[in-house]
Amino acid sequence: MEGFSNERFDFGRMGYGCQHYRRRCLIRAPCCNEIFPCRHCHNEATNMLRNPMDRHELDRHDVKQVVCAVCDTEQPVSSDGDKERSVWLLLSCSVTVFGSKNVVTNVWLPVKFRLIKCSFTVMIAGFAGSCYSVALRDNHLCIENSMRHHCPICYEYLFDSLKNTTVLTCGHTMHSDCCQEMLKRDKYCCPICSKSVIDMSRTWKRLDEEIEATTMPEEYRSKKVWILCNDCNDTTEVYFHILGQKCSHCKSYNTCQIAPPVLP
Repeated sequence: MEGFSNERFDFGRMGYGCQHYRRRCLIRAPCCNEIFPCRHCHNEATNMLRNPMDRHELDRHDVKQVVCAVCDTEQPVSSDGDKERSVWLLLSCSVTVFGSKNVVTNVWLPVKFRLIKCSFTVMIAGFAGSCYSVALRDNHLCIENSMRHHCPICYEYLFDSLKNTTVLTCGHTMHSDCCQEMLKRDKYCCPICSKSVIDMSRTWKRLDEEIEATTMPEEYRSKKVWILCNDCNDTTEVYFHILGQKCSHCKSYNTCQIAPPVLP
């Protein structure tokens, strides 16, 4: 494949596909032996059948044949393709295959090749189990199989969802719409790990000013409590204040009181 020119790789890029994926291959559904742009198109079509007994969904693991949208060549799914023209089956970036040539919604490509050819739109985050934007390269905490979970807000399975997904700074994922709705309701912590999902430095500075201006009663001024910082996971002993406890390590107020450590 390395001998193909960039012109051939780029031929018809983003000019083929459906509303779900922009790619240059079609799939043959083994359940009904029909050709569809993708499994979502198949599911939408079959779920509209008049007879409820005929309605069904396609398991992407079952796809064995792909059809080139450019030259109409049909061939088995493989890492190489049995014809030179299999290059036309390449996606612009909808590769959703990880670790197995039999699990496909598209032509399976070696990881090294996918990283090179998909870099203009996405990168393959094999550890996370999905494709991530190149904007996140070296700019996020990668959590294993983070896309193979349910959205913590609406609980829809993220890997099969057609909605846009946001990768939080902590590495967890959720629907973009759900994230925006969460922020509108003044919830700034990840629902899974409780780490801050946006820059809270201005809020912490404002809390510093409010705490400095709020004098605690005499009986509470020397009281200390142990806290766990949700942002840095550090545990420290700090002075108690009704407005909040500040982490001595990262200066965050995203903390919670815990029991004192048990000494051996």
